[in-house]
Amino acid sequence: MSIHKFFPLLLALGLASPVFALSPEAPVESPYRGWNYGGFVDQSERAAVAYPYNLIDRGAQGGRTFIRGQLNARLRAEKTGKAPARKPPTLVVNGNPMPLYSDGDGNFARPYAFGPGSNSIEILSPDGKSAQRLQFYEANPTRPRAQIRAILSWDDDQAEVDLHVITPDGQHITYFNPWLTSGGGMDVDSVDGAGPEIFSVVGAMRGAYQFYVNYWGNFGDSGYHFDENTRQKPIITCRLTLILHENTPDERRESFVVPLRKIGELTHVRALIF
Repeated sequence: MSIHKFFPLLLALGLASPVFALSPEAPVESPYRGWNYGGFVDQSERAAVAYPYNLIDRGAQGGRTFIRGQLNARLRAEKTGKAPARKPPTLVVNGNPMPLYSDGDGNFARPYAFGPGSNSIEILSPDGKSAQRLQFYEANPTRPRAQIRAILSWDDDQAEVDLHVITPDGQHITYFNPWLTSGGGMDVDSVDGAGPEIFSVVGAMRGAYQFYVNYWGNFGDSGYHFDENTRQKPIITCRLTLILHENTPDERRESFVVPLRKIGELTHVRALIF
């Protein structure tokens, strides 16, 4: 058997180092394909950069990991001035699309919170063609499964957009109050790019969950600011995806596209009755 035929078997068994650098398009370095057993923990101290700025760890994101890799020159959304010269590629995680921005060398590191079961990552070129796809199975039987998950992303890598959730018992979950007293909360609060922000709850209570998005401000070389003139687009487009019973036969999902036109704008997106 040649090494080329043998190599996919090694990957499936989890016996080989990641070889995504062999991809001429969009080598993803982590997570690995194959079987995983609860190896996803907060890796903030190991993340040198998540485009385009250093991470801020709010201390509530113990279940996240990083999707890391490097785009080749053909896929990068290189900038002329403050705006990208072309559309960035798309990162699709478990069917959830989001823009994928990178630094000048094409490096990217996007936080994510994976649940148990089958998970997939795909990178699509700006024209929608698949540049790379990998699949892995999170097999840790103790890893909690979210009954409700909300994923927010947006298409301006200098904008800071926040997800807000009001629970049936009146709790307000967002970046300044990330935990639910009954368990769950903000798994991922991305503060340095185009998302994602992820809210998850394992033991959901009955009643209405209210979901809002807020265009909080912008982030540049000098830090956070509220200068509208630095915006790359006249309208920032957000995508909010709500998922019930993820990775089960009962999974249901719905997505909403939300325009944001002005810093400070707060938009009510959905009242989800659970």
